[in-house]
Amino acid sequence: MVNQSKPSCAIGVMAKVPRPGYSKTRLCPPLRPEQAAALSAAFLRDTTANIAEAARSAPIVSYAAYAPSGAKDALVPHLTRGTRPVLADGTTPAPCNVEGFGRCLLHAMEQLLAAGHAAACVLSSDTPTLPTEYLVDAAALLLDGNDRLVVLGACDDGGYYLLGMRRLHAHLFADIAWSTGTVAAATRDRAAEAGLDLVELPAWYDIDDAAALERLVHETVGYDPAWTRRAIETHGLDAFVQPRCPA
Repeated sequence: MVNQSKPSCAIGVMAKVPRPGYSKTRLCPPLRPEQAAALSAAFLRDTTANIAEAARSAPIVSYAAYAPSGAKDALVPHLTRGTRPVLADGTTPAPCNVEGFGRCLLHAMEQLLAAGHAAACVLSSDTPTLPTEYLVDAAALLLDGNDRLVVLGACDDGGYYLLGMRRLHAHLFADIAWSTGTVAAATRDRAAEAGLDLVELPAWYDIDDAAALERLVHETVGYDPAWTRRAIETHGLDAFVQPRCPA
């Protein structure tokens, strides 16, 4: 349990052990499975490093919400030091209309809030360039807000990279078609149905297809993902994208 005399915001990245054939499969092709796994590992290290950087400016505690059970020891080497692993495999009881990945997200949120934090966020592991200030802003909004406040960071493909709250609102994970372009919109609908106060962070992008990979290779704004840059260079991933002509 955390020291509840000092309100803090937990941020838990949704994490799985990087493995060829199981990680970033939507990038294969153009990538080979081992290249996709190496990129996934770099994303995890950079995302947890980004949370640690945000914690320098706000009372944030970093977690990796992982699945499946038993994967913790294999996952820890891919995390920035100080990141706390917590099981979020969706095996705890959940409303019948919370299905698939929603059960893992709900499990993660339950675990983070149960640890004694005043607020908690679940975070995608596919946004290694996410500006650090977005994480700082999410924590500040939640720690200064009321118990009906929800913070959403939408992705430009219709999903979301962050969802935060002060109290558990299982309804936000209900009746969602996960891995589609309707996730953020459906989450907004669930928040409105429950009468919650929704605040949105600026949109960002996640890396789950070849077009996003190209954007990542050429990206010059946002958080500088050192591990991801190293993986791109080491594994020659920039060879899979088209060079950009000077303006």
